[in-house]
Amino acid sequence: MSEVHLILSIPQGVITATSLGVEGLAWHRSPGSGKHFKGRKLFVELAVADGQPDFEYLDEGGWRDTRGDTISALAAATAGKRTKTALSNNAFSCTPIEAYRRIYLVKTGGEVLEMEPGGQLHAFKSSDCREEMSPAEVASAAGCATPKERKRHIYMVMCPIQLLLVSNLTPIEYAWYATHRPGKVFRQVVFTELRAEQTHLAAQSRFTDARLELEMQPEKKTKTVVSEDCLNEVPFHVWLGYGRRSEGGLYVADQSHIGLWRFPATIPLNWDRVMG
Repeated sequence: MSEVHLILSIPQGVITATSLGVEGLAWHRSPGSGKHFKGRKLFVELAVADGQPDFEYLDEGGWRDTRGDTISALAAATAGKRTKTALSNNAFSCTPIEAYRRIYLVKTGGEVLEMEPGGQLHAFKSSDCREEMSPAEVASAAGCATPKERKRHIYMVMCPIQLLLVSNLTPIEYAWYATHRPGKVFRQVVFTELRAEQTHLAAQSRFTDARLELEMQPEKKTKTVVSEDCLNEVPFHVWLGYGRRSEGGLYVADQSHIGLWRFPATIPLNWDRVMG
């Protein structure tokens, strides 16, 4: 009998139980499969033990039976069903990041690349967040060292919403700010840092104006440039950390800590050369 996997798809926010395996599910949901799925995605393999999720979902107020629905989906996949949806929406925000066992980058055609767990980068202090905080105050609140020199970063947020933004904050600082910011708080966040401005998504002037605004307003921490589908438009090789030429990869954070999943030291040529 095939091993059953429980897969969280990002940015779609769907959890699927499958007997196809990770690669099989990626091919099953690629264009031409008859399902007409499109685009890049992340597959997160979640912890499973004895036919049940080996974790507890975060509280959602009881409007659905997350655990019961997941157990039913795993049972269907164990009985031979190729795929069975466990949670069809908003699964990202109620699944604790401690449940993540493996993360894969999936290209449009169904090709997969497993990321390497880099472990926890930083455990956040318990601190309140104010909109008017300076970057230095954010660093202090998060319990991390203030960088000797501030530089501009370009972040692509993939979940819970998709954004491309310019920021004065380091990845650790941004993760704390995003998960604590009043009125715009993310329960959890998945993002990466990009090597360069993506002028095919927005005019060069938008990036220039964003950088200038951050320079002119020292207490401003982020400036959104694009608020729409970014993952499908930004190739994986422009993520910081691709090929291990610099530190980076996929950042995953909640209110308590941030972790990093790194690209493998060697990117397989057959994956690297495939478009999509």
